[in-house]
Amino acid sequence: MMQQHRSNSYLFGGNAPYVEELYEAYLDNPGSVPDNWRTYFDNLQNVPATDGSEARDVAHAPVVESFAQRAKANAFALKASSADLEVARKQVHVQSLVAAYRNVGQRWADLDPLKRTERPRIPELEPAFYDLTESDMDITFSAANTYFGKSENMSLREILQALRETYCGTIGAEFMHITDQGQKRWWQQKLEAIRSKPSLNVVQKKHILDRLTAAEGLERYLHTKYVGQKRFSLEGGESFIAAMDELIQ
Repeated sequence: MMQQHRSNSYLFGGNAPYVEELYEAYLDNPGSVPDNWRTYFDNLQNVPATDGSEARDVAHAPVVESFAQRAKANAFALKASSADLEVARKQVHVQSLVAAYRNVGQRWADLDPLKRTERPRIPELEPAFYDLTESDMDITFSAANTYFGKSENMSLREILQALRETYCGTIGAEFMHITDQGQKRWWQQKLEAIRSKPSLNVVQKKHILDRLTAAEGLERYLHTKYVGQKRFSLEGGESFIAAMDELIQ
């Protein structure tokens, strides 16, 4: 065993770089290494490969050098076309438009049934604010972060219509100040899935009308029974009656 160790001492791990350099030179030109090393490397060629193939070893140095040169030349960099970059830029602007409606859409909501004043113009709710033009209206964009329910891809025209129906209709929803992300997503899903227009059957509508009529009747009774007494009126808060009834039920 000791004799075998002495005969192979040149294969000690510390000599690995030197041996690898000799082997690389042998693979490139067998005549460039000393005879004893050439004989040793010739014998290695008869050792079966680990994958069972009969392929001979290939010098690594040229391969490594080739990759190094390609890296310097930036040959592996992904080349994105200008068209792809433009689509990606517009997609980001569409997401900004969606975020704007969720944040300030209630400021443009149609909350005045008598139309006494015009709704204020809000630039952030206009596509032009994000460099989106009329020619972009029929381009399909990803709507995966919305709950409009049609599909993950919608045209800009469809997205804009859905946003205005949801956040600028007769219901003004202000919830983006909530810090809990789960609660915000809950509001987004509840509002966007139905475009802020709940679907009520006849029985539900009659029940709401009954509750509102009862509240209005109590209001008139108190006004007649206790004339001049200080009290809190339901005027302007009738919708709160239906909301509280739904929560209690």
